[in-house]
Amino acid sequence: MSNGLQSIIDERGPIKTIGVVGMGYVGIPAAVLFADAPEFESVLGFQRDSASSGYKIAMLNRGESPLKGEEPGLEELLGEVVGARKFRCTSDFSKIATCDAVTLAIQTPFLDPKDLIPDFSALIEGLRNVGRHITPGTLVVLESTVTPGTTAGMAREILEAESGLVAGEEFCLAHAPERVMVGRLLRNIREHDRIVGGIDDVSTRQAMELYRPVLTTGKIIPMTATAAEVTKTAENAFRDLQIAAANQLALHCEAMGVNVYDVRAGIDSLKGEGITRAILWPGAGVGGHCLTKDSWHLERGAQVLGGDLWYPHGAESIFGVARTINEFMPRHMVHLTTEGLRRAGKSPEGATVALLGWAFIQNSDDTRNTPAEPYLAAMERAGAEVRVHDPFVDDYPGVEIAHDLDATLAGADVVTIFTGHHHYASLDPVRVKELSGREHPVIVDGRNVVDPDAFIRAGFIYKGIGRGDKNSHPVR
Repeated sequence: MSNGLQSIIDERGPIKTIGVVGMGYVGIPAAVLFADAPEFESVLGFQRDSASSGYKIAMLNRGESPLKGEEPGLEELLGEVVGARKFRCTSDFSKIATCDAVTLAIQTPFLDPKDLIPDFSALIEGLRNVGRHITPGTLVVLESTVTPGTTAGMAREILEAESGLVAGEEFCLAHAPERVMVGRLLRNIREHDRIVGGIDDVSTRQAMELYRPVLTTGKIIPMTATAAEVTKTAENAFRDLQIAAANQLALHCEAMGVNVYDVRAGIDSLKGEGITRAILWPGAGVGGHCLTKDSWHLERGAQVLGGDLWYPHGAESIFGVARTINEFMPRHMVHLTTEGLRRAGKSPEGATVALLGWAFIQNSDDTRNTPAEPYLAAMERAGAEVRVHDPFVDDYPGVEIAHDLDATLAGADVVTIFTGHHHYASLDPVRVKELSGREHPVIVDGRNVVDPDAFIRAGFIYKGIGRGDKNSHPVR
């Protein structure tokens, strides 16, 4: 089978034209870097012309990035490849027929983690659009994070049904998961090692040919498609687990009157051959598209491929417990807010809260699964008025986002920092207190971005994640 596929590829020639389906945080930087590589002639970005995201098409074709926040080099490189006519965005999926390789970068959320059933509707639509137009010898690569077994299972079945071609005989199919973080998209794609797993050896080699030109320091690590799927879900599950450990430690430190950041520095200082004690940062909650769901993809893969599991899994696995802890942190922010108000002689009912930061990560506009949302809902249920400020986020369904920081802080009983945007690290406690008009306003720092002592000296009641050393300070 592979020899026949290799013959088709040899006759077709090297990869020159690439299609990227999904113009988001993964697809846009990937398309731009493919277009910048001299080995490739042109790149097409495919985006549905929908009411919610169709605006991206015109923006991208003008060389403007729809991704806000700080993404070093992205818009500049986008402008260059558009100007050089090496990249264009379109909603015409029939143009996939002109592509030698097509990648899919489409979100794969869980509607309800309790049942471990992913919502693959968007990915299925994308696969169908690709399958209808691929030709013999085309390489199809899933970059989306998926439940292990998806590439060789569901994706293969859809592509074969729509195309009438056979994967591994007439077209190549592989999984090469993205490994990017918002704020460093171009750098991550260039510098991180690339996991590449085909459904067969020919597909793996063809996928390696696709990604090699965009790597600088990163190297390619080949494996099977399913192993690549497990690698991606596992690395995010481990990161979520590490954050959960830091959050659990922070909660313990609060209870014991200890500064978690002192403890963290002490733990992190233990270094040497064979010693690994690196510890991540605690915080107000975990958001984003990846960490909030990928543990469940890993758990579901084990259940689907492994059958009747005899060991702790799902919500009872260590990864499930980590999810529970990280999902608890916004509720803990509510607790800190309520305790701060109680010390000020107030209750949440009728209180005005200035919620600073709606994006899930600092200096970005990425609001996917923001941990600020459950906090907002809980405080409003308690009767508080919550004003939301974010310098990078323009809009969010059902939530009014302000860009005027002073107006947001005016008359606030509580200032709650949910995101570590650099704007909030320079808050002047005297100025913030003046704007609040309160004798003892409350500040709740979920990202350790302000100096507790400076705010306490100014008359604030301070509460912070993991700051057991400060959370019961005398009120000045």
